[in-house]
Amino acid sequence: MTNPRRTNGTLRNKIRARVLREETHCWLCGQPVDVKMPHGMPDSPEVDEITPVSKGGSPYDRKNCRLAHRLCNQRRGNKDPNEVKYAKPLKTSRKWR
Repeated sequence: MTNPRRTNGTLRNKIRARVLREETHCWLCGQPVDVKMPHGMPDSPEVDEITPVSKGGSPYDRKNCRLAHRLCNQRRGNKDPNEVKYAKPLKTSRKWR
């Protein structure tokens, strides 16, 4: 079984680049996404399908693709976004003046 996101890699790469260029916040948790973060990190950028591919959504339709953190996307899986909590922990700092 092939990955439907890769059957037309050129088109998917264009959609991905467009999402990364046009969006700045995770559509699931609402927090900013660092689009320059390397792949594989919990906060790295991913393109998520609003209607999952497993439920008939298109990975090539820009209207179905949104920016998400990797961790938020993994937590969601193919569930409805309202079924999962996406609250990210607050980042704290020890920098004192």
